[in-house]
Amino acid sequence: MEFPDLGKHCSERTCKRLDFLPLQCDTCAQAFCKDHVAYAAHKCPFAFKKDVQVPVCPLCDRPVPVKRGEVPDAVVGEHIDRDCELRPRREEKIFTYRCSKGGCKKKEMLPVACDQCGGNFCLRHRHPLDHSCARGRSPISVPG
Repeated sequence: MEFPDLGKHCSERTCKRLDFLPLQCDTCAQAFCKDHVAYAAHKCPFAFKKDVQVPVCPLCDRPVPVKRGEVPDAVVGEHIDRDCELRPRREEKIFTYRCSKGGCKKKEMLPVACDQCGGNFCLRHRHPLDHSCARGRSPISVPG
């Protein structure tokens, strides 16, 4: 016994499978099989109404609203330049740790502290013998 009224054929032109549990696209209202119900699978002309993605700023993790027709990368870039709270400021100095060796004017990004005297030095003067450390005169290991 056949049931000619049971189920629907897939609306995809290349498929036309008879499906007893067809799925309806929520934008174009056509019936599809499970393989073609996705917007991209049946090339839905109204997918832009539902398929909306909001980009997130990589620095502050806040959503950045994008208007239709705008490129998301450009909008996120503008957000970072103007509105982002965690963007790197041009006024902030990167090299702030000045060398404590007399006459040296080098600065480092990170503090390089001497374990013996506690002074902050550049990479050239970081070893106790290089910056004439007062406590570094005694040998660290005993020869022999």
